[in-house]
Amino acid sequence: MCGIIGAWGHSLKNKDRALSLLSHRGPDNSGIYVDENSGIYLGHTRLSILDLSARANQPMESSDGKLIITFNGEIYNYKELRRELEHRGYKLFSESDTEVLLYLYHCYGTDMLEKLVGIFSFIVWDKKQKQLFAARDAFGVKPLYMNQSKEGIVLGSEIKSMLPMISNPGGFNAAALHRYLTFAWCPGGATPFQNIEKLGPGEAVTALEGKINNRWTWYNLPTPGGSPEIGDDAEYSQAILDAFGRSIKQQLVSDVPVGAFLSGGLDSSAIVALAKRDLPDIKCFTIDIEGGPDAGSENDLPYAKLVANELDVPLEVVTVDPSMFAYDIEKMVYMLDEPQADPAALNVLYMSQLARKQGVKVLLSGVGGDDLFSGYRRHLAIGLENVWIWLPIAIRRKITEGLEFLDSRQPWARRLKWFVSNANNLENRRLAGYFCQTREQDIYGLYGLDFREELGQYSAFQPMLDFIEVLGSGRTKLQKMLAMDQRFFLSDHNLNYVDKMSMAAGVEVRVPFLDRDLVELSSRIPDYCKQRGFTSKWILREAFKDYLPREIIQRPKTGFGLPVRRWLRNELREMLFDYLSSDRLRSRGLFDVEAVRNLMHRNDIGKIDAAYPLFAILCIEIWARNFMDGEAVYDSLY
Repeated sequence: MCGIIGAWGHSLKNKDRALSLLSHRGPDNSGIYVDENSGIYLGHTRLSILDLSARANQPMESSDGKLIITFNGEIYNYKELRRELEHRGYKLFSESDTEVLLYLYHCYGTDMLEKLVGIFSFIVWDKKQKQLFAARDAFGVKPLYMNQSKEGIVLGSEIKSMLPMISNPGGFNAAALHRYLTFAWCPGGATPFQNIEKLGPGEAVTALEGKINNRWTWYNLPTPGGSPEIGDDAEYSQAILDAFGRSIKQQLVSDVPVGAFLSGGLDSSAIVALAKRDLPDIKCFTIDIEGGPDAGSENDLPYAKLVANELDVPLEVVTVDPSMFAYDIEKMVYMLDEPQADPAALNVLYMSQLARKQGVKVLLSGVGGDDLFSGYRRHLAIGLENVWIWLPIAIRRKITEGLEFLDSRQPWARRLKWFVSNANNLENRRLAGYFCQTREQDIYGLYGLDFREELGQYSAFQPMLDFIEVLGSGRTKLQKMLAMDQRFFLSDHNLNYVDKMSMAAGVEVRVPFLDRDLVELSSRIPDYCKQRGFTSKWILREAFKDYLPREIIQRPKTGFGLPVRRWLRNELREMLFDYLSSDRLRSRGLFDVEAVRNLMHRNDIGKIDAAYPLFAILCIEIWARNFMDGEAVYDSLY
């Protein structure tokens, strides 16, 4: 797992600075390749996981000097692919998956992508064809950003490393910032910069003469709702265990110690239960929150301890308090490259830092289980729509308005208001609306006049609505929702912060749920096996009932965040007012000062639940200070 950057046609005077901004992703080694005649630059910072020798350093050249690669990720089936290449007469000199990738391209060209099982982003310079080739893994586990301009192309693992190479990244991307505020993350390929975008999951590009000449999706997510190919519940359960077991065994390949996150939820516990078969003493890491979680949320720590005791694995605990949160929030936003307003990112950072200190450079994560097998509260919500969906929209609107008086500081009231917040919308818009932190119509009023005019009538839901439209008819509501989870919430939110925050500590995170066989299997499992009544992930619970304690199997889904609602009202209130002072807001020009003040007041008295929109505004301001103003720069966090 590493950091990569590549440029074609740009000035190279800042190449050393660009590479240094990726040092946290690869503290073990770094290198560059420059082809001045062609204007090509490739940079790499290395986190050594497979073949720790210098033979695996990058950028790596083929033996004939015609191919050069810079690669971030792991190819889990590299040994099988190596044997295939050797059978074809190739002679490899290292034990790395990087060299396998290099010669796969030599052998198969861009068709190599279909053969890969793993997580990756990479850039290949083909000197013979004068072609640049870059690609991202099927599910978007590893990031890859891109800038195109008349000067040429820049690609990189992180935005911050690209900026020294780009003369004009562009100003604020109004549509993207609107999405960050609406969802706390940005669905789709946009970033806060107008001229920098993300390659999508399973996307690839080629370039000739410094310009993109082809861009395609080499892997399309299997849309939930395919015809079941198995029979009854027992067969589904066994198929899941078999596929999951194969995935975990593949992902344990490493020349350094492997550990795991353990929240005490079903997903992370299932991973540890199966990984223990090959690593009996797998070290696990979890979080303890000082003062406990927000009201209405359950404490994870007792469940994590229960699983660790039951499976007899070591458990390391990091205690998080408000002062740590306040101290590290600027660093979090900087390392994320984007103003994602999810405090769970800091949990990943803290656990990764502890793992690194204890010599663990690879961690397994349960990310993806909820997105494949239906584990979020919004999945339950769409199942309960039958209670009111038959009502005329006018009556639904009256019900929504009638609940406005409820005190949003109470968890039950907050959830009830959220449950009906999209009741007035038609199906596709309503489904996308369940991803919101706050109703979009309430967000428009927070913007300053100039920003509101620039935004116009743009809706934050457009990428999701376009995606659902392409799916076509014949999908259930749950199938549409899971498809959006997998395409947007997973890759643009969860995977982005897991990658950025673990790599900030020089740790690689692997995600066994996101194995292609397992993902494709999940798409063929019917809805009733995923959401059965009030029970989420029913079939996954059934599959692991003999592996985990009953308390874990029966435990409902809880978040893995921090008590932002409580902290913003109490310990972090002064910090919030400092960052969102009237002078700061007015000089920034994005938000209306009085509207933000009113939002704070209504949140304080419980009229609305605005903790996350306020946190999103805070993160946007911090992002602007870091990336637009240059007030604070953090090159490393460990």
